[in-house]
Amino acid sequence: MTITPKPGVLDIAPYVGGRAVVEGVAHPIKLSSNESALGPSAKALAAYAEAASGLSVYPEGSARILREAVAQSHGLDAGRIVCGNGSDELLTLVANAYLRPGDEVLFSAHAFLVYRIATLANSSVPISVAETERRVDVDRMLAHVTARTRLVYLANPNNPTGTYLPHDEVRRLHAGLSSDTILVIDAAYAEYVRRNDYEAGLEMVSSFSNVMMTRTFSKVYGLAGLRIGWAYCPTAIADVLHRIRGPFNVSVPAQRAGAAALADHEHVRRSVEHNERWRRWLTDEIRATGLEVDDSVANFVLIRFPHAAGKTAQDADRFLCAHGLILRGVANYGLPDCLRLTVGPEDANRRVAAALKEFMSSR
Repeated sequence: MTITPKPGVLDIAPYVGGRAVVEGVAHPIKLSSNESALGPSAKALAAYAEAASGLSVYPEGSARILREAVAQSHGLDAGRIVCGNGSDELLTLVANAYLRPGDEVLFSAHAFLVYRIATLANSSVPISVAETERRVDVDRMLAHVTARTRLVYLANPNNPTGTYLPHDEVRRLHAGLSSDTILVIDAAYAEYVRRNDYEAGLEMVSSFSNVMMTRTFSKVYGLAGLRIGWAYCPTAIADVLHRIRGPFNVSVPAQRAGAAALADHEHVRRSVEHNERWRRWLTDEIRATGLEVDDSVANFVLIRFPHAAGKTAQDADRFLCAHGLILRGVANYGLPDCLRLTVGPEDANRRVAAALKEFMSSR
């Protein structure tokens, strides 16, 4: 007999993160993973270092330190918060808890790859719905809802496109779902959004029994290496996720750092202001080269390259790598003609803009 996994597992293409190394380049600039341009708060670093003295002691099992900090920061009920090893774990846990073989899971065509992975790992059916100009199309999503639809993942803002749905469109999507279908709002980039018609999802979770929202400390808080995320859920869903998550899935140093990061409002303000300024600058500079850049509300921009020989996304990627600049190819997201650029520190932004200008002006 051959030992085989359950159906769907071998259909998964393993997730591959953004590159950090270029052969032959000693110190490349990594702009491939949407990491914070300003890094973590000094207060978060201090809290992490201070927690090192207690490494021999197990964490309290429910991540109480972090749950209470999140609850205080956002004015939420700590009992409805579930913390995870990054928001990826929480996006996977809800699939593990509620999907049965043959269930269907909806997400948009250019959405975060973890949604497909979590679906296939549970022998369920991923339904990838076409977007309209790289934006989630609610009408198309609703047209694919069936009696078998169990989860709908919505990245808002979406990665890698940087686009978002206004709150009335998110609510229209939810209104078209049955009460036994869970809308999972992945708001990893919510802190960066400065639009009056945007809603991260907290209000919807408070109002409906079939909506949950996930957030992360990997982006604006600059703690990607610690792997910290949290979800706000209806009480019943929070209870289920607590039953199946690992008992000590968030370390004490990570919890302490996360709590300190939440409290450092000045650092978050600086990070958001830096992002607003340089995302706008990068968009204008890159468009001036003749390349197309979609409007983004996150900490990255999606650059579209022509099909002309020598000017494709693959050509640009090789050129930029040779100049020590690493962007993210997104062919595995269904966007082979695009590269995703993280908004970085000032020097990195200026270097990549100059390199793209040189690339487009060369023969």
